[in-house]
Amino acid sequence: MVPMADARRNPQMMSNRAAASENRFRFREANALRAKAEELGLDLPWSDDVASLLEPTRVGDVTLPNRLAVQPMEACDAEPDGSPGAHTLRRYTRYAAGGAGLIWFEATAVLPEGRANPRQLYLHEGNAAEFTRLVRATRQAAHDAHGDDHEPLLILQLTHSGRWSKPSGTRQPVIAHHNPDLDRLVGVNAHYPVITDDELEALESTMLAAARLAARAGFDGVDVKSCHGYLASELLAARTRPGRFGGSLLHRMRFLLDTIRSIREEVPTSLVTSRINAYDGLPHPFGFGADEADSSRADLTEPLALLREMEESGCPLGNVSIGVPYWRPHLGRPFDRPVPGSAPSPEHPLVGVVRLLRIVGELQLALPQLPLVGTGYSWLRHHFPNVGAGAVERGEVSLVGVGRMAFAYPDFACDLREKGGLDYLKSCCACSGCTQLLRSGDEAGCVVRDRGLYRLPRKPRAAPAP
Repeated sequence: MVPMADARRNPQMMSNRAAASENRFRFREANALRAKAEELGLDLPWSDDVASLLEPTRVGDVTLPNRLAVQPMEACDAEPDGSPGAHTLRRYTRYAAGGAGLIWFEATAVLPEGRANPRQLYLHEGNAAEFTRLVRATRQAAHDAHGDDHEPLLILQLTHSGRWSKPSGTRQPVIAHHNPDLDRLVGVNAHYPVITDDELEALESTMLAAARLAARAGFDGVDVKSCHGYLASELLAARTRPGRFGGSLLHRMRFLLDTIRSIREEVPTSLVTSRINAYDGLPHPFGFGADEADSSRADLTEPLALLREMEESGCPLGNVSIGVPYWRPHLGRPFDRPVPGSAPSPEHPLVGVVRLLRIVGELQLALPQLPLVGTGYSWLRHHFPNVGAGAVERGEVSLVGVGRMAFAYPDFACDLREKGGLDYLKSCCACSGCTQLLRSGDEAGCVVRDRGLYRLPRKPRAAPAP
């Protein structure tokens, strides 16, 4: 903490404190939240009837118990060989007992050098049996809590962390193209080598092999992760890259679509999809989904084309996010408090929430037959079901997903069904504590609602390196 006397001598620091204080959540009552949206000129979906979220919904050939989803949230609690650890098992069995209809398992590396931290999940032949144990325990927890007919859809997110790779705890970036802003963040210069076309083709085969292992372990499907600036996501913005995987949109989509198609063909029992970034927030030509003239605005022409191609390639659903967390964290994760050492949000968090809802809504309305999982709801606390139900009623989303909220409140779906609403005192409070733990390499979870297991260091650390 900065001493108050020092803060008084620093006008910018005082301004940041004032902005952060002004932007905090103060909306216990629904009317106060809706009045703030109106004051900010925001179109916030709303429904007093949340029953639509509890309806079974169809995804491809399967029916989910409800429209509520747990989004992929890494927790840095795997064993050294990448196997699920004891706390991994605890998290997913709690999600399953909590009643969500879709559980989207966190980013799981397909190569050791593609891990974002030494405790990231990593699926390989040597530990596939441990993932089988995780799947079985998750399904059993769902059955024990809700009966044998309650079958949540289980999707495993497969990833290569790309420029954010830190497999031994230090940066070992693998970049798809040079981006002056992001290169500076990870400490590479203009001569640093990019991953080659041959290496990307080999990675396609590795993704396919991991998808086979995931199917054998019992997951219903896999996600080829293409969001938040990780490797497959960065390829979507690789306009300056020569060769088969850069330049035109057709080439930039090649890695993702070829991987999806090969998994669909070679592992026909497995659903395959992707969580994509619809808007990176990076300036042209380095960002995906950004307006060429004004990178603060999204242009969804290319993301829509990508989702159409995914649908035609057999993806029965999609998942949409935005932003690069190390670049502009407020875009994809509206918060009250930033990670220590980082800047406060430059906008009211509700502006960020509505941006996320609007982007997913535009894509869903354009693709009504492709169910999309929306995100950005956690900052809304106990009001998120009303906003989610409002978006569903408008046809602007098919499934409502939460990440940080699931860390804090794993039984949110049960409470919504049994009590008709959520408990403010069990909800995520957007404090960034879970993110702080993850970036520092500690096991991540909710430091407020699950403080018996997760605690922040007594003294705030310096701003974590990407």
